[in-house]
Amino acid sequence: MQFIDLAAQYQHLKTKIDKRIQTVLDHGHYIMGPEVQELESELASYVGVKHAITCANGTDALTLAMMVLGIKEGDAVFCPTFTFFATAEVIAFEGATPVFVDSDKATFNICPVDLEKRIQATIADGKLIPKAVIAVDLFGLPANYPEIQKIAEKYNLKLVEDAAQGFGGEIDGKRAGSFGDIATTSFFPAKPLGCYGDGGAVFTNNDEYAELLKSYRVHGKGKDKYDNVRIGMNSRLDTIQAAILLEKLAEFPTELINRNKTALDYEAQLSSKYKTPQVPAGYVSSWAQYTLIADNRDAEMASYKEQGIPTMIYYGTCMHEQTAFKELGYKVGDFPIAEKLAKSVFSLPMHGYIKTSI
Repeated sequence: MQFIDLAAQYQHLKTKIDKRIQTVLDHGHYIMGPEVQELESELASYVGVKHAITCANGTDALTLAMMVLGIKEGDAVFCPTFTFFATAEVIAFEGATPVFVDSDKATFNICPVDLEKRIQATIADGKLIPKAVIAVDLFGLPANYPEIQKIAEKYNLKLVEDAAQGFGGEIDGKRAGSFGDIATTSFFPAKPLGCYGDGGAVFTNNDEYAELLKSYRVHGKGKDKYDNVRIGMNSRLDTIQAAILLEKLAEFPTELINRNKTALDYEAQLSSKYKTPQVPAGYVSSWAQYTLIADNRDAEMASYKEQGIPTMIYYGTCMHEQTAFKELGYKVGDFPIAEKLAKSVFSLPMHGYIKTSI
């Protein structure tokens, strides 16, 4: 049994993907070829936004968002402590300071109540200027954007949605990637919508942001790539990856149905034994991972291994416990819910082609 069965997905889509790749090999436009523009149009339509701008990977997508928003030294950007390192890394990379926030115990996502407390504490401290919030759609479930948006507006903060895991998720019919001022995703192979390498995208309804994104991703270009009007970066999606993603995006709604069937199957089998993930009313999860809570995680994972069932831990170390952020002065106990999650969560196989029950 595979944790994420990319081989099964490829076999299902082989003829279409191979044809797409051959088309790219035939026309030879490997960088920013026509498939890139086609994908951006399809992504924008699927998510429900005016603009989708592709880039080289999900971390670059977040970095581009920080650049567009003008995040800089002296700024505070609020983000969950229970997340992948890139969420906080991109804040520090711009010279700003990540201010970590505890998790919601029901959804594992950033806690709106703790978020407001951290914002108020930062304002009272007076050392940093609150500028933005990065909310992460953890394990496929969109964060609580109705509440987070209210808080962001109350304190005049920009809101960034990190939909790397949440792509395909929804709140009241509004799709992940369409929340906040700007949103990002990753096409890393293990993500709900993944390519065969690295890739990413940024989503926005803001025309000015879209033009800046297009400039920043190609060395800060102006009218062409040799007219550089600002300091940018080199972050373009390869045409072959765009071609692959076009076929995967077409199949994605069917895969989401299968992922949700698997999640329901897991719930029926495992809810009496573990704390299973719950999807709030009005929400849809894309089930990037199916994550359980167990008091004796190591023993549970060992038991699954004996049965030939792979498991993974997302995430075993919170951001405030990372060596790279030790100078921020956080200590054990500052984020009790997130710290408990880091010690007790583990994930089971989840993809659109599972045929065997646990």
